[in-house]
Amino acid sequence: MGVSSGNKHLHPFWPRDLVIPSYVANDRSMSEILVFLFSVSGVFLIVTWVITGISGKLGTWRRLAVCWFAVCGFIHSVIEGWFSLYYDILPGDQSFLSQLWKEYSKGDSRYIIADNFTVCMETVTAFLWGPFSFWAIYSFLATKSYRFVLQLIISLGQLYGAVLYFFTEHRDGYIHSEFGHPIYFWFYFIFMNFLWIIIPLVLVVDAWRQLSAAQTHVDTSETQKTKRK
Repeated sequence: MGVSSGNKHLHPFWPRDLVIPSYVANDRSMSEILVFLFSVSGVFLIVTWVITGISGKLGTWRRLAVCWFAVCGFIHSVIEGWFSLYYDILPGDQSFLSQLWKEYSKGDSRYIIADNFTVCMETVTAFLWGPFSFWAIYSFLATKSYRFVLQLIISLGQLYGAVLYFFTEHRDGYIHSEFGHPIYFWFYFIFMNFLWIIIPLVLVVDAWRQLSAAQTHVDTSETQKTKRK
């Protein structure tokens, strides 16, 4: 795959002079792909919401945070996991998840050309933050002492990846999408990825507060023990 001065191979990606010889157009519509993505994500969210409500130990805010990890687990492990395994055959493959990535690549063609940063970032995301997200769900449901440590690690990893994702494209001059397009640029590229800046940032602050409160409690207890001696 490379760049040529002529547009010899018709495709919907930017920059328009990209040459993608193996590209095969999707036979699934945008609506089919988006309905699948948001429907399955919705199922994960709803099921997790119901499960977290059974014990009654978690408040509304905490249940929402656990639901977020459920959606992250699905997207990281399944969607991004697919890309990390099959990025090299993506342009010509007609599997449903490959078509999903070809649709998303209209907003960021780094995926269709298997950009080195994108492959590395998505592989780390799929094989670390995906499983860790499911582990976080378990840790909150089982009230494990390390649950906020997991929340902090996952959220920092997601935040760091998202910042690099945007910053590398900014340095490239936003050439991998039709700049300003309402769907491909603003919805696919900006909105769908900006969620992984806003929500992880909130969860980092939350984990910071929880861990700081726990450490304060430990410090206070140790001080009291020392005074008794």
